[in-house]
Amino acid sequence: MSDQPRVLQPYLHRLTSCVSAPSVVLSGPGGQIREGAGTQGWLRDDVRLLSRLEVALDGTEPEPVGSAPAGAGGASFTAVARLLGDTGADPTVRVERERTALPDGMDERIRLANDARAPVETTVSVRIGADLATTSVVKHGGRPAPAPVSADGAVLSWGADGTRVEARADPEPDDVRVDAEGAVLTWRVAVDAHAAWDAVLRLRASGDEPAFRAPGTGAARFTARVRSADGDLDRLVARSLADLDALRLADPRDPADVFLAAGSPWFFTLFGRDSLWAARMLLPLGTATAAGTLRVLARRQGTGTDRVTAEQPGRILHEVRGRAAMSDGHALPPLYFGTIDATPLWVLLLHEAWQWGMPEAEVRALLPNLRAALDWITGPADDDGDGFLDYIDTDGTGLANQGWKDSGDSIQWPDGRIAEPPIGLSEAQGYAHQAALAGADLLDHFHPHPAGGAPADDDRARDLRTWAAALRHRFRGAFWVSDAEGPFPALALDGDKRPVATATSNLGHLLGTGLLDDRETELVARRLAGRDLDSGYGLRTMTATAAGFNPLGYHAGAIWPHDTAVAVLGLSGAGAGDTAASLADGLLAAAPAFDYRLPELFGGTDARAGEPVLAYPASCRPQAWAAAAVIPLLTAALRLSADVPAGVLRVDPDPAFAHWFPLSIRDLRIGGHPLHIEVDAAGTATVETTAPVRVEGAAIRAGATGRPA
Repeated sequence: MSDQPRVLQPYLHRLTSCVSAPSVVLSGPGGQIREGAGTQGWLRDDVRLLSRLEVALDGTEPEPVGSAPAGAGGASFTAVARLLGDTGADPTVRVERERTALPDGMDERIRLANDARAPVETTVSVRIGADLATTSVVKHGGRPAPAPVSADGAVLSWGADGTRVEARADPEPDDVRVDAEGAVLTWRVAVDAHAAWDAVLRLRASGDEPAFRAPGTGAARFTARVRSADGDLDRLVARSLADLDALRLADPRDPADVFLAAGSPWFFTLFGRDSLWAARMLLPLGTATAAGTLRVLARRQGTGTDRVTAEQPGRILHEVRGRAAMSDGHALPPLYFGTIDATPLWVLLLHEAWQWGMPEAEVRALLPNLRAALDWITGPADDDGDGFLDYIDTDGTGLANQGWKDSGDSIQWPDGRIAEPPIGLSEAQGYAHQAALAGADLLDHFHPHPAGGAPADDDRARDLRTWAAALRHRFRGAFWVSDAEGPFPALALDGDKRPVATATSNLGHLLGTGLLDDRETELVARRLAGRDLDSGYGLRTMTATAAGFNPLGYHAGAIWPHDTAVAVLGLSGAGAGDTAASLADGLLAAAPAFDYRLPELFGGTDARAGEPVLAYPASCRPQAWAAAAVIPLLTAALRLSADVPAGVLRVDPDPAFAHWFPLSIRDLRIGGHPLHIEVDAAGTATVETTAPVRVEGAAIRAGATGRPA
């Protein structure tokens, strides 16, 4: 028996979520927001500003009968009043609620609809309460006492620490009662037959600004439209793009720079890795989000050395918190740099955004940050001098694991033992290899600088390519292992430089990084196709043959949509279209179980064995990189790539995705120009764009200015 305390974080999988960053409103499926019911409430900027919103008629709660989303930020709920209206079996009086989350508040419309043969009279009451708990307290199951609520006539208010909430009702209630649990608003209502009564509650927060705020109305939105032969794909795209719009945040240091918050409800903030991956996946929709993400992170790039925050010169941060960050059992610093992969991912996003047409002046402005990031990758990122990127939490207050699989048990041996640090992750080496080559390309292209330049850039680019070649050679000698299924790259090197020989989804992250040769790429693709990893619902994080496998293990068997999408894109680029399509179809098979709002992660069950889709009950939803994951699926199906500096766009539909065709994608962007792609049932692509690029692999629609190959 373990002597560790049992972790009982609140479950989220049954909650209805209305999102408008930095706000989220969470309730039960019937619409009631209940005090002490886990995470329910209105949360904003890491504080729960409302923890109770319950509607009753004559003191009795109506019976829920249905609900529906209304975009990312809204939902409707319908319940019936069994004790009102006609006396027959059919319900004749309904309570309909329409909820809208807003960046600074929420609105709730309550309608009493009477379909009875005669008028009804009732007392409508709304119980309101708030506990002002931080998200850290909420996530760890804390239940603070209700905060005091004051009433000025019909206007309620409450708050603390510089934030105030004001609640108003229209029409004004007939009675307002304040007590130790909050407040109760009461209306005495008479509704004629086949008529309705309406009231609207408006809650707004004021005072201290959140660490990051909602973008202005002019900020670019995600407008792509998809029509295909697979209705699940179309619905997943529409829901995902709406969620991504709702997760946008702006930098208060420059509100024009917009990025994606990592996810709801815990991560309405800047996460280096998550925000970078999401922006990278979304490049076919335009470079604005990528540019904003790059600049927001560049402003906060490490300049000094701090053991507690893990800051080092050139390092890109892990996360920013306005109040308190959360780890397993302790708080992280408000600005924390403990990530091994955000820095190379920043370099890769800069390079790929440039390829998709990010304006050269904007890229050039980030070259000092690029040089600092490359210096960190080829220097301090090697914590122990073994030639690989690795990490160890030397201070004991940060994250034990600092790759994307950052839980304490994510780096496991096949027999279930936990690897000892320092840890050198396989995919971190892949990112670093690719980033060194990408950085060299950028330095080559932008040298000499018109204002005098960096004369050492030519030498630096050559050194980066030499460093990448040496890393590739070292990786081949240190990471490759074998088991009953054949050779593959190990998950990591442990503190004794032994390869942790567990097959995991990290393999997919190596594809396309240039770290593997053609034969090695083929071996990795074959391994990813195995049923121990491809569950039929997506890619498991760990092979089902490992002793520590658990289909609901956070990083030990569950499925993360973004992780599957990374593998799909890599497999497609490696010519393994059948495996890519199998994994993509797995995500589509799971999507209906989540109403097409893919969660952060879900259970790694076996679809081919008839096992059901399982929710990971504490999974965040929506999550930025889970919502963004559908775009790499489309990118893989089209074998879509861009190199605007070279004047090339390639579209070569993959026959492995033929069951998705015909496929129409409109309102993509390349180099600031619209891009529309049509694929007919036979797999022939037609491209329409005004971008000055040569199109390879597809026809040009009449009237477009793109040049055919």
